[in-house]
Amino acid sequence: MLRIGIIGVSGYTGVELARILANHPNAVLTLATSRQHEGRLLSEVYPNLKGCIDITCTNPDQDTLARQADFFFTAVPHKTAMTIVPPLLEGGKKVVDLSADYRIHDVAIYEQWYQKHTSSELIGEAVYGLPELYRDKIKTARLVANPGCYPTSVTLGLAPLLRNKIIDPATIIIDSKSGTSGAGRSANLATLYCEVADGFRAYKVGGTHRHIPEMEQELSVLAGDSVTISFTPHLLPVSRGILSTIYAKNISGAGESEIKSIYKDAYMNETFVRVCPSGNYPATQHVRGSNFCDIGFSLDTRTGRVIILAAIDNIGKGAAGQAIQNMNLMNGFDERAGLLGAPFFP
Repeated sequence: MLRIGIIGVSGYTGVELARILANHPNAVLTLATSRQHEGRLLSEVYPNLKGCIDITCTNPDQDTLARQADFFFTAVPHKTAMTIVPPLLEGGKKVVDLSADYRIHDVAIYEQWYQKHTSSELIGEAVYGLPELYRDKIKTARLVANPGCYPTSVTLGLAPLLRNKIIDPATIIIDSKSGTSGAGRSANLATLYCEVADGFRAYKVGGTHRHIPEMEQELSVLAGDSVTISFTPHLLPVSRGILSTIYAKNISGAGESEIKSIYKDAYMNETFVRVCPSGNYPATQHVRGSNFCDIGFSLDTRTGRVIILAAIDNIGKGAAGQAIQNMNLMNGFDERAGLLGAPFFP
């Protein structure tokens, strides 16, 4: 069994990693670090894990981390990861990093949107962890940068159309909605129950969300040219899930049946991407608690636009589920291992 370490287990992503690993056939959780909960059972911090995982949260020295597991997930904020990942790699370990520290290939762009990078020598080595696009590279990587939640839904939704030159990249407008767990578990006035219940609002309006450079990077690769997007995220009064609605000009003249075939061909061998039947559209409640991305589309013949819809669980395919998918690939396991449970419903 592969011994797994989760660095930063106290957040929603950390506990979701632990939940999935509890039923993984090839891996066992041996290390869960948390400064806040040091000395407490993980199942005490998260009672949903009672009877599933019997491990105590620790806060080990950096020098001893690499000896306590074979493979690591760094589920820590950006900036923190860049100090933890290099020693793990030097210790001969493989890492999936769930922060933003290694997702953006251009150091200058990363520093423009985040802060100074202190281990930028690893950026060129890190593989962007979207298996549907970079599976072969992930298999041989020792460092994978797990994608952000919004970029996962948007990139999977747009990839087939950009590759086939169906849409004009200059016209892409993205309207995304996320559950409140995307803001993390720390106390925050903006995400208190009374602040979000029975309400719906936009945030980071006007091209200021930090996922924008990540999306533009990946969409530019797919389009073969520089892509600039308009992106507005919204906060839904639900715990988990993302629905991205994407608009772009249809420049190919392709009809519904041709576009449908393009999506089916692109994802016919992808377990975790489900293309909706014609006339049906994705919904967050149909992917909740899973690693699936559901995609649908509609043609607006009046405006000449394609409307793409993509739904994921922001903690699942948008974070922990995708991280497990990457771990499976990096270690030669069945890519689906631990991830085939049906979504929660209702």
